[in-house]
Amino acid sequence: MALAEHGTFARAAEALHLTQPSLSRQIRRLEHQLGALLLTRTPHGSHLTAAGEVLLPHARTLLRTAERTAALTRAAAEPTRVAIGYTTNIIVTPAVRELRRRHPDAEVTTTHLAWEEVRPALLDHRVDAVVTRLPLPTAKLRVTILYDEPRVLLMAHDHRLAGRASVTLADIADEPLIRAADPARDAFWRVDPRPDGSRAPDGPIVEDLEDKLELIASGRALAIVPGLNGRTRAYLTAVPLLDVEPSHVVLAVRAEDRSRLVAAFHHLSLAHLTGPLPADPPDTGRA
Repeated sequence: MALAEHGTFARAAEALHLTQPSLSRQIRRLEHQLGALLLTRTPHGSHLTAAGEVLLPHARTLLRTAERTAALTRAAAEPTRVAIGYTTNIIVTPAVRELRRRHPDAEVTTTHLAWEEVRPALLDHRVDAVVTRLPLPTAKLRVTILYDEPRVLLMAHDHRLAGRASVTLADIADEPLIRAADPARDAFWRVDPRPDGSRAPDGPIVEDLEDKLELIASGRALAIVPGLNGRTRAYLTAVPLLDVEPSHVVLAVRAEDRSRLVAAFHHLSLAHLTGPLPADPPDTGRA
């Protein structure tokens, strides 16, 4: 695989932290075991033979399988480490603190993830559990709903709807809403299509949180967001949106994971992560 990627024994050996003679011996040994010439060697580099081209994708699959097998084996043993992920405006502190209290010998770390990182981070074993919001691609994951959050309409403080006790979709039928790049997220957060079949007006596609807030504060667009429990910032205000289903906060783990620490965090999340906490100083919710 390294030779196919780097093209020469020199570069491949450097990437693998081997000497060129050692790498050459290993390749010859592999060719002898398989009974096939895998590489043609020239002064200008090495190239895969037809047999090598057949082997390469299977070699990649074998390596991924070996890495996954090793990770599952470590998880099935008595684990001493667990990595907890969370996405923006999600509070995991109560469950993480209790996990550390109950398992003082375990190394418990937390990592903030962008929404699009959640599934890759779990499947790559960068984290072992993530608290996030639906919608979420759930293939190969086990997902448990922890609690629901009402959705609110976030707008500039001087918007025509600011100060209302509540609003409905009819009130924003012609208002542009900030879009998400992911189709499933975009459809959920803009309620597109609407219950009557009409389409939500398009706003700009913005993923960065700070850019989104600045755009809303400027009055150029609105956004439907999870209930902020009174927490907002200067020039912005939130009004409850009545006629939409709530946002679902969930715990996602790998479907095949049997780690006792992941199981413990699952139990503690159900017990301690039951809804937004009262307004706190900034960053209190990040473990």
